[in-house]
Amino acid sequence: MMGRKPQLTPKMAGVVERMARAGHPPLNAMTPDEAKAAYEKGAGMLEVPKPQLVRVEDFTIPARDGYPLPARLYAPSHDVLPVLVYFHGGGFTVGNIRTHDTLCRVLSRDSGCAVISIDYRLAPAHKFPTASNDAWDAVQHIAKEGEALGIDAGRLALGGDSAGGTLTAVCAIMARDAGLPIALQLMIYPGMAAHQDTDSHRVFADGPLLTEAMISWFFAGYVRTPADRDDWRFAPLHADDVEGVAPAWIGLAECDPVVDEGIAYADKLRAAGVAVDLEIYRGVIHEFIKMGRAIPEALAAQADAARALREALNP
Repeated sequence: MMGRKPQLTPKMAGVVERMARAGHPPLNAMTPDEAKAAYEKGAGMLEVPKPQLVRVEDFTIPARDGYPLPARLYAPSHDVLPVLVYFHGGGFTVGNIRTHDTLCRVLSRDSGCAVISIDYRLAPAHKFPTASNDAWDAVQHIAKEGEALGIDAGRLALGGDSAGGTLTAVCAIMARDAGLPIALQLMIYPGMAAHQDTDSHRVFADGPLLTEAMISWFFAGYVRTPADRDDWRFAPLHADDVEGVAPAWIGLAECDPVVDEGIAYADKLRAAGVAVDLEIYRGVIHEFIKMGRAIPEALAAQADAARALREALNP
């Protein structure tokens, strides 16, 4: 895709420079527990103010092995609203409901829909395919228990960023196979490929922020064997057939190692006759959507995603 390296916007470059000056070690230089704590500590640094919502409720969802998956429901009113099931990013290794709390609140407020954020289990304690199993168990539970949860599970969207975008694509395929109607799959800079061998991975191997070393470290803790990488539940680009999956909204960062595979997945969906709205935000990096205090493109992407949800779910 890219011969030359795209330029960061001046504001994005300023954020990257401040991060470099802060001198924190990269996540891949830490133990997994240290990385989880460091990611959580930094997660809110550049977020917009946290919207206050009428409904914010914590509950659990039983996974197939009986494990209670933590979940948090957000809604701007007590009406019976359609729902976005949200999977946080973090390389299957870091991130949780708290790190993506503000983003989920913004999406709920601005779309008028309910959002349910899922704390799927993380690597390295929980290997592939635990995350995708947990994600799909959560979707099925929410679809079945909508009335008890006070939502309209007949109008259901799936969404997530980074690794959560991967889980979104996986669950959209599983939903099609199960005959469960999904109104939209909303994917923010998702990981889609089995191997990090695209042009954008080469161009952005050293970041900013998301590096080849960090991606390799995440995945080394998540997969059990090299063969896992070729499984479509790890790399949705390897899915045999995506015909009939939900329409997609895909938001990508131009200066991001995973941008090429996001474009490739959009192409794969379109080739199968799936409606795709693809937005590439210029001059910004992976994680940008959680930097709304500093990066105007983050606000644009949040508004675009919320509008796509509103149009698909009609709250």
